[in-house]
Amino acid sequence: MEKRVEHIELKPRMRVDEFVKEMEKSGVFSAGRVAKAVEIYREMLEAGSTIFMGVGGAVVPGGLRRVLTQVINERLTSVLVTTGANVTHDLIEAFGGYHERGEALADDVKLRERGMSRIFDVYIPQSAFELFEDRIQPMFAEVTKEGTRMSSAELLRRIGSRLDDKNSFLKAAAEKNVPVFCPAIADSILGLQAWLYSQDHELNIDCLRDVREIVELAYGAKKPGAVLLGGGVAKNFVLQSMLLAPQAFEYAIQITMDRPEPGGLSGATLEEAKSWGKLAPRAKIVTVIGDVTVIFPMIVAAVLKG
Repeated sequence: MEKRVEHIELKPRMRVDEFVKEMEKSGVFSAGRVAKAVEIYREMLEAGSTIFMGVGGAVVPGGLRRVLTQVINERLTSVLVTTGANVTHDLIEAFGGYHERGEALADDVKLRERGMSRIFDVYIPQSAFELFEDRIQPMFAEVTKEGTRMSSAELLRRIGSRLDDKNSFLKAAAEKNVPVFCPAIADSILGLQAWLYSQDHELNIDCLRDVREIVELAYGAKKPGAVLLGGGVAKNFVLQSMLLAPQAFEYAIQITMDRPEPGGLSGATLEEAKSWGKLAPRAKIVTVIGDVTVIFPMIVAAVLKG
């Protein structure tokens, strides 16, 4: 007999894990998928899975910086792949900069005149990028003393190990020995600053070393799982890591707002990845359609409580 939909019951002072349990009783629509994501995440942790996390989009400006740091500190991921933007914004805050609440419906010409850059309803003052340049340039000089040819993961490990901000996910990753890959590092302010530094100094960020290092991690992974926040390069870099491995991802959680019909990877279904051999035929998977800044903290809170 098929399970019936049980209706969600809200209670005063309900904890997040209790709320997710109610969504599990419902079991349908996005509520059911959030509960399924928590179930799969918990199973990965119980199985001792090597968890590869892809972090696309602008989740650090969107308020999830400490969540990423906690995920690393609580051993909820083994490998992180992210965008140059998230790294840049983590470093801006680590250096003493900040992000402001703004408006999505803004006069962007006037914002430019005020020295403000906008990411939807987040504002970043020009002074934050000036501070970033002032701090990252001497840091490049410091980290290249250990060698000038490196993967992005090695560069970010060296940078993270020199940070003092306990809320930085780069610092946490360096301390917990969680590699942070940034395969599209050139596509960011950090990449621009690295290029500027390289005009007068030796600095070679080797993207092919990134491939080698993550493939080696995939090759030795135990019951590998993927947690994909958004899409883009971060998602693809995680999934393609299994193409040369003797195994495939046995678990996968995806949170996205994109659609599969245009053929872009960001909206591609996890089922599609099975056709490539990136996911095992019987992999336990779930896709939650929604905003990462809402859904992912809920999943993490429920997993930690469980």
